[in-house]
Amino acid sequence: MPDQFHGWVAHSPTTPLTFTTFTPKPFTPTDIEVQITHCGICGTDLHTLRSGWGPTDYPCVVGHEIIGIVTRIGSAVQTSSSSSSSSSSPLHLGDRVGIGAQTLSCLQPTCTACASGRENYCPRMIATYNSRYPDPTANDKKNSRTGPKTYGGFAQTWRGPAAFVFRIPSAIPSAAAAPLLCAGVTVFSPLRKYGAGPGKTVAVVGIGGLGHLGILFAKAMGCDRVIGISRTGRKKVDVVEKMGADEFIATEEETGWERRWARTVDVMICTVDGDEMPLGKYLRLLRVEGTFVLVGAPETPLPRIRAWDLIAKGVVVTGSNVGSREDVREMLQVAAEKGVVPWVERRPMEEVNAALRDMEAGRARFRYVLENRGEGEGRESRVVSIRSIL
Repeated sequence: MPDQFHGWVAHSPTTPLTFTTFTPKPFTPTDIEVQITHCGICGTDLHTLRSGWGPTDYPCVVGHEIIGIVTRIGSAVQTSSSSSSSSSSPLHLGDRVGIGAQTLSCLQPTCTACASGRENYCPRMIATYNSRYPDPTANDKKNSRTGPKTYGGFAQTWRGPAAFVFRIPSAIPSAAAAPLLCAGVTVFSPLRKYGAGPGKTVAVVGIGGLGHLGILFAKAMGCDRVIGISRTGRKKVDVVEKMGADEFIATEEETGWERRWARTVDVMICTVDGDEMPLGKYLRLLRVEGTFVLVGAPETPLPRIRAWDLIAKGVVVTGSNVGSREDVREMLQVAAEKGVVPWVERRPMEEVNAALRDMEAGRARFRYVLENRGEGEGRESRVVSIRSIL
């Protein structure tokens, strides 16, 4: 009989999650099993639950900011008795680990993305939930994703490939570590790629779960100037006095801000997903050959822009999809060394439906992290349930 896990399962886009059983993928020699202690709530969870990006494969268990304890390790997974806190160290029983938005890619040397360390752009990327693992019996690409479903972290247990699991540095508490696995690396990856650091000015549009981490990481990376951009000034004190941003722009309360800040920004990270955002004005802030990076993923088309918004300064308009495994490891190291701590509110896992409603209403300041009761910080240093190793 197949294994049965317990979690908060979505059965439709209009009904609350229910605590019930679901069937995980069969355990293989390359898998590990994790007892979940924490899981952050991401905007992707909301989009998926309501089928906002396309039909969701119900029943579905969302959650891809997972922290937990390794309780089972497959025989083909590299193991070690080392107690090193490095996120790239081999895994062993009792490790505190994290799983982000991606759980597998093809990892083939013939894949341009995987061979260059950009597994997050693999055409056969497998998401941590609402996706399917390859069917080992399929003989063609068309049927290659007809295998077992992927299930996320709104649950008690997670099972999946060890290749995309990361050890969490001891300096980062679990509730703080959870949002780093998706929101953190989603902003860190483009900051790293496009040269955020000394001598650079970075602007972050939208101060929420993603945006506040963009501010924190840009400061941690030593940027000369960090600018927070929001519609109103409601978050100015938080962004400037508490997060350390150098400037703040309230686009709906200030007139002429696009002229005043024109040609001052090297890299702009846009986390908002509204189809009415003033994209042309944002591009005006970029320097010659500056870079606008979209990390928010709207359900509706982006606003139209004029050709001269691009041509006049040779600006780059691009997007970024989570981050590679190397991005995650580097991000965790920077967070541990520089003390990057997301702003989180911890809530019991059983309050997931209320937390999702509050997230949808914009009440999060700035990330909700669900906790399995009795499995929080005090129990993370020991294994509570050891299963046989294949």
